[in-house]
Amino acid sequence: MEPVAMFPLGTVLLPAMPLTLRIFEERYRIMLGRLLDEETPSFGVTLIERGHETGGGDDRFAIGTMARITRVTPGAEDIVVLAYGGRRIRVTEWLDDDPYPRALVEDVPHLEWKDELRPLRDETERTVRRVLARAAEFSPTTWDPGIALADDPITSTWQLAGIAPLGPFDQQALLQSGTTGHLLRQTLDLVLDAEPGLTATATDEDFDAAIAALLRAEADDDTDDDEPR
Repeated sequence: MEPVAMFPLGTVLLPAMPLTLRIFEERYRIMLGRLLDEETPSFGVTLIERGHETGGGDDRFAIGTMARITRVTPGAEDIVVLAYGGRRIRVTEWLDDDPYPRALVEDVPHLEWKDELRPLRDETERTVRRVLARAAEFSPTTWDPGIALADDPITSTWQLAGIAPLGPFDQQALLQSGTTGHLLRQTLDLVLDAEPGLTATATDEDFDAAIAALLRAEADDDTDDDEPR
């Protein structure tokens, strides 16, 4: 089993999703230089559970995704790398990070498609697009609600999970799905759970009420201070 170059990140890469990296650390410059000598340069991506992207010393999730490099653009201070998520992997052993993170990995089984999942997939797509559209009314979103998806049902299912407006730990849970049905149901449930927070806004009345309550609390404190002890 050959060691695989790894790139722990604070974000999750799902299969069939793009990834943009700005490489400036020397260890990843070395990694990139070696990868570009390969016919199909690729590396593994895992989510950092605790710690930071720079400097090392982080704790990492075991389930990740292989990223295939599609474009490299050198810059004055960093190197921009575009990659595309491929198969899922499970880290069986982390190796020494010198000169860059490496691990022994095994493939996670591919998800399978069943035609009876079509209604759930369509419902999930409608919900993800609707919540994205609503969320965009309140703050910028990463993905356009009208973005085109692949025709292949498994690919488009992963893409729905990838464009869903969720945090990295929710996306990590999606990445670890054991079946296509579970992935679709989790995506739907997590997006519905996130919707209130993504679309909440404070009204002028809410703001006025909060200020009035604060002033009353301050007045009560002043009254207590004036009372004899």
